[in-house]
Amino acid sequence: MLTRAQRIQDKAYARRWWILTILCFGLLVIVLDNSILNVALPTIQKDLDASSSDLQWIVDSYTLVFAGLLLTAGSLGDRFGRRGALQVGFALFGIGSIASAMAMTSGQLIGTRAFMGIGGALIMPATLSIITNVFPPEERAKAIGAWAGVAGLGGALGPLTGGFLVEHFYWGSVFLVNIPIVIIGVLAGFFLIPTSKDPTAPRLDPIGAGLSIVGLAVLLFAIIEAPGKGWGSAHTLVPGAIGIALLVAFAWWEKTTDHPMLDVSFFSKPRFSAAAGAITLVFFAMFGSLFLLTQYFQFVLGYSPLETGVRMLPFAAAMMVTAPLSARIADRVGTKITVAVGLGLVTVGLLSMTGLQADTPYLNIFWRLMLMSAGMGLTMAPATESVMGSLPLFKAGVGSAVNDTTRQVGGALGVAVIGSVLATTYGNKIGEFLSGLTDSAVQFTGPQVAAAKNSIGAVQNGIVPGLRSNGLDSLADQISSVANDAFVSAVHRGVIVAALATGLGVFVVLAYLPARARAADVELQDLEFVDEHAADHVID
Repeated sequence: MLTRAQRIQDKAYARRWWILTILCFGLLVIVLDNSILNVALPTIQKDLDASSSDLQWIVDSYTLVFAGLLLTAGSLGDRFGRRGALQVGFALFGIGSIASAMAMTSGQLIGTRAFMGIGGALIMPATLSIITNVFPPEERAKAIGAWAGVAGLGGALGPLTGGFLVEHFYWGSVFLVNIPIVIIGVLAGFFLIPTSKDPTAPRLDPIGAGLSIVGLAVLLFAIIEAPGKGWGSAHTLVPGAIGIALLVAFAWWEKTTDHPMLDVSFFSKPRFSAAAGAITLVFFAMFGSLFLLTQYFQFVLGYSPLETGVRMLPFAAAMMVTAPLSARIADRVGTKITVAVGLGLVTVGLLSMTGLQADTPYLNIFWRLMLMSAGMGLTMAPATESVMGSLPLFKAGVGSAVNDTTRQVGGALGVAVIGSVLATTYGNKIGEFLSGLTDSAVQFTGPQVAAAKNSIGAVQNGIVPGLRSNGLDSLADQISSVANDAFVSAVHRGVIVAALATGLGVFVVLAYLPARARAADVELQDLEFVDEHAADHVID
């Protein structure tokens, strides 16, 4: 005869994969939105008469609000219900998407993108926390592996989908594509997803919420501004110092208050902190390297945005295969070895990118992408499961938010740091060359040199075509070749920085990440799984 606990678990088990499918839709809309917009920026710039600063804030307004609200949104989901947080998040994200598609000015688009960030912050932690509560411990790693695989798929589908939509429709379609996913998520959520929350949730922590929101937003602002303003400028150092100070104050407050939003003692657990560190470093490398490679494909190798998206599909495919398999591998050899090997593969793949040249054929790039992506797939899912598996089940929302925040901060740092390496290396080389053309038929003005140093696109899409139209093909070929070589040199330095980060991750994982979950943590989550589902009558 089945025990009460077994009956409860069997009913939840029966619909677990349908629930996972809906949650993956929620994740897909977030990841897709993060990557699809970049392809549409040139068209948006033309149609809305947006400046370069406007374009930056169209992207970054979403990131700032999204990352700043993650911890608070995860905590609210724990307290009031994770399904409710997911549904509200879908609704807000859908409204923001429609408003973004209808924006008439760049200022309106910046505002609607920020509004979308509120919805995204509610959706992202809810997906992972519901997975943690629906799946029993023995299947949780497999489910998280599928979740991580979808994240990889969304990252690669973004440029491909964006390129297709912009070529065949108008730029607003990159936002309207979210609507069907949102509708499916809202409707299916009502019928399939159970309600779960922390029955022991303390009262609200408005001071902690305020410190975390402002601290994270200000710190991300400093990171985003650093490449343009300079890492040593007051524009970077002052907000950076304020953000760090606020986050330190947040940690102090959470440690001393009797109703913390985030129990900072979680960070004393090696399985939690080492895995979170590994996630931060792998996202640093992934976002930073993809920032380089998408430009390399388009400006150096001459692929269109759609062609670039197609050539990034193997990157997603490898991650989609290895992320679900990583659960089985971790069961056999342990999380420590699986994550360390994954980070090692990423490091080797990044270092192999130093062999890229201005005329490297795609097949010689393909295996490098596959190596790097396979390593990321092996890293992300087991590290994420370690974060979630080391916490009480009732704290899954805020635990998921910590996991998501490390991804956002790591990714933002990756783009900022590696973008700075790119800008410095490429800018110095092309600027020195153009400034030294004193004997050529054309003398470049200061603004032209500055634009060329700022972006290889200004050279390949501006200076070079202008020279060709004036019959100066030889000079155009020379400048194009120098720009390509300068950019490739910058790519080499950028991937080395990314490889140093993942190499550090290998050391951290081997030194601190436990191979297996503690028996006490597994037993506690088993008990909480039964108690939560029984108390809320989520599986009638």
